[in-house]
Amino acid sequence: MGWGLLAPTLIILAVAGLLPFFYIIYVGFFDWNLFSAEVGMFYAGADNYRKLVFDPEFLGALRRTFLFTTLVVSIELALGFFLAQLLTKDFRGKTIFRTIHALPLVIAPIVVGAAWRLLVIPGFGPVPYYLDKFLDFNYNIGRFASHAFLTTVLMDIWHWTPFVTLTMLAGLSAIPKEPMEQALVDGANRWQIFRHLTIPMMMPVILTTVFIRLMDALRIVDEVYMLTGGGPGTSTRYIGIHIWQIVFPKTDYGYGSAMSLLTLYFTIVLCWLVFAAITAKGKQSS
Repeated sequence: MGWGLLAPTLIILAVAGLLPFFYIIYVGFFDWNLFSAEVGMFYAGADNYRKLVFDPEFLGALRRTFLFTTLVVSIELALGFFLAQLLTKDFRGKTIFRTIHALPLVIAPIVVGAAWRLLVIPGFGPVPYYLDKFLDFNYNIGRFASHAFLTTVLMDIWHWTPFVTLTMLAGLSAIPKEPMEQALVDGANRWQIFRHLTIPMMMPVILTTVFIRLMDALRIVDEVYMLTGGGPGTSTRYIGIHIWQIVFPKTDYGYGSAMSLLTLYFTIVLCWLVFAAITAKGKQSS
């Protein structure tokens, strides 16, 4: 009876997840480009994977993706933890602030990218206009690579910091009060309580949040594509956008499949390291 009830879900997962995965593995060993002079699939063995190791465009996209992921996850974690600590206090307007702060989570990523593009597009958006008017700063995401990269970082922070805040707030609410009160009685100050009690007890929540945000940041496509399209040049061509450009505009399915699998491998390794840290922390707490 149990397997019968699970069968529809398992079939959907197999058709939507496993079959495409094994098909990509199969295509990754072939040279298949619709724009090639020779039409069809030709067995290439491991040539696609060998080519990836020396492909400067792929390695550059991978490096930019890791830099972007490191920045957004670190800043979101620190900012979300600070806001969660703030929301544990009582202050005027707390309910309104919490509601407004959580609004970006309900906005679709592609809408976030479109909205930010309207805000920062040169010659139209209010951000470049006011920066130039009041600070005499020429802000142009279509011309300066550093401006475009930092804008994608700020956009991701704005979009996903509320998620980190909510997870941290849930973790802080679940912390028992007795150890804190006992530490205060023993003469510990706020910094000592934060360092030796709050952080260790929050570590499983912190690592779980990092695990989720790490996977999301590594596969970012829609927001950045709507905002910059991967430009100017290759400054915001993260790995997801680079794979999309290889597979769809260039129709190089074999090379794109190999690139997807290698990216998946890197993602699994990073997530496994975080998961191992979560498991070790859980055993230590037990």
